Parts: sequence; structure tokens; C-alpha cells
Amino acid sequence: MAVYILNPLEDPRWAEFLHGHPRASVFHTSQWLDALQRTYGYLPLVFSTSEQSADLGNGLVFCRIDSRITGSRLVSLPFSDHCEPLMDEGQAVNEVSDYLMCEAGKNKWKYIELRPLTSSWGSLAGFRPGEQFYFHSLDLRSPHLFQNLHKNSTQRKIHRAEREGLHYEEGRSNTLLQNFYHLLKMTRQRHGLPPQPLDWFRNLRDCLGNAIKFRVASKDGRPIASIVTLRHKDTVTYKYGCSDVRYHKLGGMHLLLWRTIEESAREGLRILDLGRSDLDNTGLVTFKNRLGANCRSLTYLRSSFQAEAGKFHPWQFPVIRRLVSHLPDRVLNHAGKLLYRHVG
Repeated sequence: MAVYILNPLEDPRWAEFLHGHPRASVFHTSQWLDALQRTYGYLPLVFSTSEQSADLGNGLVFCRIDSRITGSRLVSLPFSDHCEPLMDEGQAVNEVSDYLMCEAGKNKWKYIELRPLTSSWGSLAGFRPGEQFYFHSLDLRSPHLFQNLHKNSTQRKIHRAEREGLHYEEGRSNTLLQNFYHLLKMTRQRHGLPPQPLDWFRNLRDCLGNAIKFRVASKDGRPIASIVTLRHKDTVTYKYGCSDVRYHKLGGMHLLLWRTIEESAREGLRILDLGRSDLDNTGLVTFKNRLGANCRSLTYLRSSFQAEAGKFHPWQFPVIRRLVSHLPDRVLNHAGKLLYRHVG
């Protein structure tokens, strides 16, 4: 069985294949891959056992990252919470796996990383468990969505936001994008992290079109909380969130997510994908659980070809995070542009 390589940004079969595949997510789409390439220069590749002249029957999508700092590797996919292999377990996926193992030496890849959403890929030959997270999702078909919210925190915060007269706005305008990014920089700096490049969010907006929304809550004309949501088929994905810590008590984030839940359920969507959380981030885990979400483990898979082929996280060191938290905006923006393309 031969393995074929296609460029999902150029081959129209990829979009057709995703349209009919039940496990395809927004992270598989050519729009998401296009934004990754525009912003960070990553090359998207799909490995398949389907002949080039035939309809696609399977596909394993990666981005190839080439960095002088962190080395070359394949990741499926960078800056994506999950990316399920769109293949059935069996001969096809084993053929692709064997092919990738052979290619790794020729191309001097440090490692290959998979980010499957389901746990059934844990026995894939050549791969071992890597980073672990929690994954949260909410079933939007429940008739008791508001009642399922935690009464003493989430419901109360939503009522508080309404009493405070917080203004809710959504869309794709430059104003909403700038409001979101201003709050993102505040939040990232508070956590001792540089912000992602502004170009990343511009490219997401330009590539995803109506599938992306910037949602902003304001108090007396001042933006105090914002989230970014992505829509694909019957799923809405909460991808980014940020806020002004001085207004946390007003419930801006709770209001934004409740509006997202209300709107998505009304439009007949099935799932709110709340993304991943670090295992030790108890605050974020609790926040998502109190939305009535289901929580389960999420384990990435890694095949390493060089010793100590770990991920490059310069801000994992407390001294660097303390330094970042005191840097001026201009330096922070430059650091984000410089670093993120090396850590995908």
C-alpha cells in the first residue's frame, strides 16, 4: 500500500473529504491551515493511502515546522487543541506510520507529534504518550442548559452581569479585534507570557470568514472581557479568552460564554468545544466544569528521534515569566512575533 502526500491548501479533495467526515474539526480545515502558514510559515501536509487520481478515503494532516532554534518536526497540529487522525485503525494508518518513521531520519525531524481527541490511538506503533491535559465539551442539546450551570458561581455571575448592564457585542470588525487584542495583551502579561502576534488573529479572521467571532463585553464603553469562537459544522469552539482583572466581579466572561451557549443552541449546534486545560490549572478546570461541561483526559502522542526532544517553552521558567510581566507593550509584541513560530 503506497503513501501519497498532498497539499491541503491546493488539493480540492481535502475540503470535500472533510465535509463528509464525522470526526473533522475546524482545526483540520484549509482555512485554519492557511492562517498557520500565513502567520508562522508552517508547511501543511496530508499523508494518505488514497491514490492521487482517486477520491480521498483517509488523511493524516501535519504542519512541518522548520526552526533553527527548536529544530524540524511534524506536528498535528500546532496551536490546535486537538486534531484527530482521519483514518480508520488498521492497515492504512500503520502504513502511514511506518512511512513517517522512515522519512524522519531522512529529514532529520526531532519528533512527530499527534494530538488525537480520542484515546483509541494510544497503541499506534512508534508513538508514546506525550503531554497530557483535560478536555472539556458541553452538549448543547440539553433542554436545561441554564439550570446545568453552577448556581452559586456561574448563574449568579450572569445575573450580576445583566444587572450591571454589561454591553454584549459580537462580530469580525477591526474594532472588536482590537478590543480583544488589547485585553489579550493584559491577560498574557498578567500570566507572565507574551501575546500571540496580532497577525495571527487577523489571518484567522481573514481565512475563516464568518466561521470566527470576536465577542466582547463592555462596561460604560470600556471593554472588560472578550472571547474568540470558531464554528465548524455542528460544533462551536471556544479558542481564546481574556479579561481586565479589575472587572472580574462583574461576570463578563460568564456572560460571553452564556451568550455563546444560547446562540449556538438556538441555531441547532450540537457541541460547545471548550478546549484543553493544563492538569494543574485548577481555576480554569473549575470554571469550565461549572458551565456544565464534560471533562476527560486528553493525551498527545510523540515519536522522538533525538534525545530530550521536548517542547521549547522559554517562559516555563519563573524568572522569565516575572521579567515578561514587567515588559512594555512594544517589547512584548516583538517577543511574541519572534518566539511563537518556534514553539508550535
